[in-house]
Amino acid sequence: MATASEACYQAIETKYLGPTDTKGSRVKASTESGQSRIIPWDDARDSETNHRIGAIALCHKMQWSGHLVGGAVKRGYVWVFLPDAPKGRGRHDD
Repeated sequence: MATASEACYQAIETKYLGPTDTKGSRVKASTESGQSRIIPWDDARDSETNHRIGAIALCHKMQWSGHLVGGAVKRGYVWVFLPDAPKGRGRHDD
């Protein structure tokens, strides 16, 4: 798996997708280049955690690891990697 110091990552945007007649609520994580991953919304978790899990799911698909940090924006959340972060709180690959 590539680490933040070995690869160039793209920011990840996550947004809430409301329920439809055939699907429940979901989170879509996507990059500017068009890579994406959709996961089911978990009502037992808060909004930020659902969005973080969506971003992590896309990281796994892209084989990215490192210290992922994010913040709320108008359409959802945006997530980026901090280079060379030590293992511990905030890393999705612990």
